[in-house]
Amino acid sequence: MLIRKAQAKDAAHLVRFINMAADDLPMHFWRKSVGPEGDPIAYGMERAARETGSFSFNSAWLAEVDGAVAACLLGYPAEDEPSPIAPDTPPVFVPLLELEALAPGSWYLNVLATYDAFRGKGCGSALLAEAEAITRADGRKTISLITADTHHDAQRLYAAKGYVEIARRPVVKGDWQVDASEWILMIKTLA
Repeated sequence: MLIRKAQAKDAAHLVRFINMAADDLPMHFWRKSVGPEGDPIAYGMERAARETGSFSFNSAWLAEVDGAVAACLLGYPAEDEPSPIAPDTPPVFVPLLELEALAPGSWYLNVLATYDAFRGKGCGSALLAEAEAITRADGRKTISLITADTHHDAQRLYAAKGYVEIARRPVVKGDWQVDASEWILMIKTLA
């Protein structure tokens, strides 16, 4: 297994991983952003190929198995002093922002996702170890992440790696179709 920094040319993979990790919420948002005539995949790829931003390739690492992209880690430093949630924030994002604000100064692991064909091969564990190395190199002591209550395999992995549940918030669905009912904030403090 090889872990490498993502590149702009990996945007198509990043779009798939970002969408997988968040139960189609990114695609739902991208569809609204581009309207009925727009291309949500192209919009997502444009965002992933940017130099900056929370979904930039510059914030992502990919695991490759036998030369094939298998899994993704995307994360970045959380704000030390979280900003108040803007009043025009779409309601679906409010609980996520509330949970993020409970882990100021952490390294925020936004996406950890593995293609089905590569599950059970250690990609998630390897990328979590990479997240710890990145966190330490950044001078931070904690890693935070948010998972859905329906992501049982991910929760088991996180718990096995030392992450503990800190808080929950209800999922706000609106017109987004998802089975999850709660978002769960988990944190790991590094030794």
